[in-house]
Amino acid sequence: MATRKSEYSESSIRVLKGLEPVKQRPGMYTRTDNPLHILQEVVDNAADEALAGFCKEISVTLESDGSVTVEDDGRGIPVGPHPEEGAPVVEIVFTRLHAGGKFDKAAGGAYSFSGGLHGVGVSVTNALSKRLEVTVWRDGGAHQIVFADGDVISALQRRDPARGERRSGTRVRCWPNPKYFDSQGIPQGELIQLLRSKAVLLPGLKVNLVDSRNARTQTWQYAEGLRGYLLETLAEGSGAQPMIPIFEGEQYVLSGHETFAEGEGAQWVVCWTEEGGLVRESYVNLIPTTAGGTHESGLRDGLFGAVKGFVEMHSLLPKGIKLMPEDVFARASFVLSARVLDPQFQGQIKERLNSRDALRLVSTLVRPQLELWLSQHVEFGKRLAELVIKQAQARSRAAQKVEKRKSSGVAVLPGKLTDCESTDITRNEIFLVEGDSAGGSAKMGRDKEYQAILPLRGKVLNTWDAERDRLFANNEIHDIAVAIGIDPHGPGDQPDLSGLRYGKIAILSDADVDGSHIQVLLLTLFFKHFPKLVEHGHVCIARPPLYRVDVPAQGKRPLRKLYCLDDGELKHVEDKLRKDGVREGAWSISRFKGLGEMNAEQLWETTMNPDTRRLLPVSLGALDRVGTEQRFTMLMGKGEAASRRAWLEERGNEAEVDI
Repeated sequence: MATRKSEYSESSIRVLKGLEPVKQRPGMYTRTDNPLHILQEVVDNAADEALAGFCKEISVTLESDGSVTVEDDGRGIPVGPHPEEGAPVVEIVFTRLHAGGKFDKAAGGAYSFSGGLHGVGVSVTNALSKRLEVTVWRDGGAHQIVFADGDVISALQRRDPARGERRSGTRVRCWPNPKYFDSQGIPQGELIQLLRSKAVLLPGLKVNLVDSRNARTQTWQYAEGLRGYLLETLAEGSGAQPMIPIFEGEQYVLSGHETFAEGEGAQWVVCWTEEGGLVRESYVNLIPTTAGGTHESGLRDGLFGAVKGFVEMHSLLPKGIKLMPEDVFARASFVLSARVLDPQFQGQIKERLNSRDALRLVSTLVRPQLELWLSQHVEFGKRLAELVIKQAQARSRAAQKVEKRKSSGVAVLPGKLTDCESTDITRNEIFLVEGDSAGGSAKMGRDKEYQAILPLRGKVLNTWDAERDRLFANNEIHDIAVAIGIDPHGPGDQPDLSGLRYGKIAILSDADVDGSHIQVLLLTLFFKHFPKLVEHGHVCIARPPLYRVDVPAQGKRPLRKLYCLDDGELKHVEDKLRKDGVREGAWSISRFKGLGEMNAEQLWETTMNPDTRRLLPVSLGALDRVGTEQRFTMLMGKGEAASRRAWLEERGNEAEVDI
């Protein structure tokens, strides 16, 4: 009889309150290699005051004792009691997760456009600081509150401002707790980039960085904004000069637009250089999105559409050459500042924008303006077209070399494979789709240039204990192997990967339990019999949504369709709708029973479009190969029923049951 090491009962459940979740799992809320991001949260709040038009100057001081002070001359955080909570608002802001002034997006809200949306920003700063002092000037008084390890140690106190003291604004001084960070040092280059970008994106705003350790002060204030910044950064980097004049624009949506909210839009500057390094920076509501996102994809889409139209209008494209978005984007430097009413970021550190509407927003603003600019400057347009066509020709030559390597010993491709047109494996991808119905939607929704579809009928064979020379007896596995162009092999083998036909092999199954089972069976196949594809990062999992939430028009916001991957994401979306003031029950929820219920457009937008999908790369993760193999043996091995039962008894409480 198995001996239980611990009992799983009602008393086993621990409820984390206040800021405890942040202290327990800081990596879920911020970057923990150094304290820069928790300081950025404070700077972002000050910048949001500037974005709203109430702040003219922000100062950041690196103190000699290791603390950092951020001060602004904005309105000051409210200090009165919260109407529902009773505690001072400034205390709630720094001690409660999901509390802030940026959820209310309706007309008249404190911040119609802001970077802080999750409501966890400065509360994370407080949780991960040994000490944090807040001084607020507003309502004719100076107010101070002090925290230690996230808790109030000196309650809010009011005093009369000293002579010459500012009349409004906020000062936050924090001492980051070293136990939460790999290094206490704040990377100077990243901090300077952050502060300078705020000045660039808000022309007229004065931003100061004071280092009290060496009495050095740096100040940024730009009248020219993005244009001057791009030219300055290019010159500082490689000294590259634009080959044609800079293309710049700024446009925001007016009220009554059927798709986007009033005030949404973008400002951009783009230049093309023939050589040298590139400058590529993007922002959403002043937040730097260092990993890009859908707004950058929208810029690329708009530039490509305009340049492609110009090339076709003037018949400049040589025979046999096809333009791709990357040809237009390859030598482009840009600074993009998007304004989105309700941005959805990937993760709390907001490095990447995921909002699907942002792609269409930026693209529909950029494309007409570039088309007009090119028609007014035909000679510059032709020079740009020449550069773009050179990129396309170089890409085409590289793809032909790949095709030559692939051509030897090609087997007859499976009849149900819908192949792509391109031969560039670095770009090509194949979706292994559950069921013929979903395969039909995927075929109609895909980009036929580089996306292939292979529908799979039923559940694939469990191949963990299957002999390699018997694999091809199964039709589905035979078709997969022939389609991808690689023979089964073992972890110690050195297979010839030159025959690989797709750079990405994506498993696309339903977002339910059966779909997860199919994922596991295919992952078993790849890990056991195609391990080199996993090691080289070619295998990934497509993540279709399980729910669609239809939200009615509200204030500035038109009708919306929001997609959720799972129950947790659905709960988060519903909580956010309530905080946004949407009436309970006003939205409707649809659950997709399977991929076959999604039409081609929905499947493309949510799951297959590289600019808006969430594709999960497959890697060994925390386990090494031996540990992963042991786990697979326990889960998929024929003679492992006893170990599976023991594992389920121990870990079964962690399962998310889909009933």
